[in-house]
This record gives sequence, C-alpha cells and structure tokens, in this order.
Amino acid sequence: MTSVGELLARGIERLRAAGSEAPRLEAELLLGRALGVGRTVLLAHPEAPVGPDAERSFATDLERRAAGEPVAYIRGFREFYGLVFATDPRGLIPRPETELLVELAEREIARRLAAAPRPAGAPPLRVADVGTGSGTIAVSLAVLLRRRAIGPEVEIVASDDSPAALELARENAVGHGVADRIEFVAADLLPAPVRRPFDVIVANLPYVRSDEVDRLPVAVSFEPRSALDGGADGLAIIARLLDRLPEVAAAGGLVLLEIGADQADAICRLVGERLPGWRCRVEIDLAGRPRLARLERP
Repeated sequence: MTSVGELLARGIERLRAAGSEAPRLEAELLLGRALGVGRTVLLAHPEAPVGPDAERSFATDLERRAAGEPVAYIRGFREFYGLVFATDPRGLIPRPETELLVELAEREIARRLAAAPRPAGAPPLRVADVGTGSGTIAVSLAVLLRRRAIGPEVEIVASDDSPAALELARENAVGHGVADRIEFVAADLLPAPVRRPFDVIVANLPYVRSDEVDRLPVAVSFEPRSALDGGADGLAIIARLLDRLPEVAAAGGLVLLEIGADQADAICRLVGERLPGWRCRVEIDLAGRPRLARLERP
C-alpha cells in the first residue's frame, strides 16, 4: 500500500506542475478529504498506509484541481471567520479579506446598541447585506449576534439578484441555525421601496474590472462571473448602490463596501460626486492594503 507521505509528495508534484499557487496545502486538503481526516493527522502520520479506494478518490480530486476547479468546490465547503460554509458554483467562494467587513460591521452594530438604552417599543436596528451570494456575511453576523445574546434588537436583510445564490445562502443559514434571524430577499441590490431605512449596510459587490476578470487564476473561472465583474472601472455596480443610498440608508447610517486594493481614491471621488455631504474613509487590512470604504451619512 502507498503511504500518506508518498501520496502527498505525488500530489504536491502534480499540483505544482499544474500551476497551483499552494500545492502543498491543496494536496493536504484533498488527501484529508479522501481519508476523512484533518491535515494535522496527515502530517503526524506520514507512514500510515492508504487504501486503494482513498487513493483513487485522491487521484480523481487531484485531476479536478489540476484542471482548475477550486478546492472549495471539490471539498464542498470553505472556512470563513471561524465558521464553515457550503460552497458550490451557485455563489462566490468566501475570501479571508472579507472577514474585515464582518468584524467592522459587528463592532458597529454592538456600538450602536450600547450607545444608548433602546426605549420599549423602539424598532430594531436594521442591517442589510447587499449581494449576499452564499450568505457568508449575513450568516456570520447573525451567529456573532446570537453569541452576544442579541436577538429581536437587530433585523438582518440579505439580498441578491440570483435565486440560486439565495438558495445557497438559505442553506448556510439553516446549517448554522440562524435562518429565522435573516430575511432573504430577491432584488437588484435592494428592494424598492424599502420598508424602513437601514442603519448599517454592508456589501461585497463585484469590483474587478471587466478586462481583468479573464486574467485572474483559472480557478476563478469556475465561480459566477456576475459576482466578480464590476464593469469597465470595477465600480459600476457599487456606483448603482451609491445612487440608492439616499433612499435606503437611515440618517446617521453607516455603509461598508469591500473594494479593490487600487480603488481607494476612486471610491472616495465617486462618493463625493454622488453623495455630497457624506463622509468617506478607507480602511486598511492586515496586509496594509486598502480593503473597505466606510461611508457615513450625516
């Protein structure tokens, strides 16, 4: 029988030859999937024998990855913000950089709830996740608020124009036990009219320039192009949301937008043109790159 160490070496070489940017990590994840164990078990027991069924499964998954299919789609899930989300071609694979958006949104919601006692009968704080995709942002926020024992004080609305993506988002909400805390809405950006303005709006909308989409790594071609392509300047869809904000954002509302690392100046110019009087500040991620635009309505 072939050992774990031998199969890993073979898998790393196959993925390296196919152009993988992380051949060792991906080989470990795929072999772990074939054996039903975590990476730490593989690394601790390189001498362990691997049965023929698991070896065949690993070989099949290696070829899928070598052909470009993302590991997250092969495994059927991806970790995000300490949670596990189902992933498939209905929605964009969650990226680590989006975790900053969740962190800042949770912090803002908690700050607003703690700033002053909410009188009896006061309407709940309204939060919108625009273009929810697989639901990672909305579901993560709902889970975090549940841990804080925050319930009816916050309403979360998650919208998307893709029925398939909304179905995936609902599945993830059910999987984390928060489906009753999120209202899923099929809409172009947000419904019109909105029932009541939102206090906090978060959005990870497409922001890649159209001419750059086809130059992204081949794995990205398996994901929905509509979740990536932000038009000629990358800000076409974000600009449409900016035009809706006077209607959908509450007075004193906060909007958090994920942006590309080269769009800091462009997004603040756009806000200045389309939302006079609004404040725009760009947040930097842990790698020192512009990552989020923070918009505040007076």
